[in-house]
Amino acid sequence: MFQHADWVVQAVMIGLALASFATWTVLVAKSWELRSIRRALRAAHATLAQSTVLSDADGHPHLAGGIAHELVAQAHAELRQSEGLADKAGIKERIASRLERSELAYIRHLRTGIGILATVGATAPFVGLFGTVWGIMNSFVGIARSNTTNLAVVAPGIAEALLATAMGLVAAIPAVVIYNHFSRSLGAIRGNLGDLSAGIQQVVSRDLDRYAASTAGAAVLPRD
Repeated sequence: MFQHADWVVQAVMIGLALASFATWTVLVAKSWELRSIRRALRAAHATLAQSTVLSDADGHPHLAGGIAHELVAQAHAELRQSEGLADKAGIKERIASRLERSELAYIRHLRTGIGILATVGATAPFVGLFGTVWGIMNSFVGIARSNTTNLAVVAPGIAEALLATAMGLVAAIPAVVIYNHFSRSLGAIRGNLGDLSAGIQQVVSRDLDRYAASTAGAAVLPRD
C-alpha cells in the first residue's frame, strides 16, 4: 500500500514513522536518565541527613556532582557573601531563594526532549487525517477519470488513505502515554529536589544557630 500510494501520502507516512521512532527514542533515553537522577537524589538526601554541619557534605561522593553539588555550592556561596551579617533570617531566606531558582532551572533542563512527545501526540492524528483526506481525494479523481464506481478501482486508494490515519494514531497514542509518564516522573524528581533543598536549609540553620550560640558564649566570658 505504501509503494502504490500518492507521493503526498507517502511523505505523511514517512513523517509519522519518524515521529514514532523519535517517541520511542525519547522513552529509552529519558527513562534511563531520570531513573539515574532519582537514585542519585535519594542517596544525596540520605547523606545530607547524616551531616552535622554543611562542610561535612563537601567532597562526599554522593554530593560531589550533579544538582546535589550545585545546591550545596549555592548554599556555600550565600554564606560567604553574607559573612558578617547579623540577620540570620535574611540569610536563610536568600539561601532558600537560591535553591528554588536552581531547582526550577534543573527541572527546565530535564524537560528537554519531552516537549516533542506533546507535539507528536497533538499533531500526529491530524497529519494522518490529512494523508487520509488526500488519498480519498485521489480515489475520487480516479473514479472520475475511469467513469466507473467499481469498488475494485477505488478500494486500493481508500486503503492507502486509511493507512495514514492508522499510522497517525500509532504515533500519537504512545506519545501521549509516555508524555504523561514523564510528567509524573518529573513531579517525583521535583519532590526529591525539594527534600534535598530542605535538608540543606536545615543543616545551614543548625550551622547559623551554632555560630550564634558560640558567639554569645564568647561574649559573656569574663575578661582579665
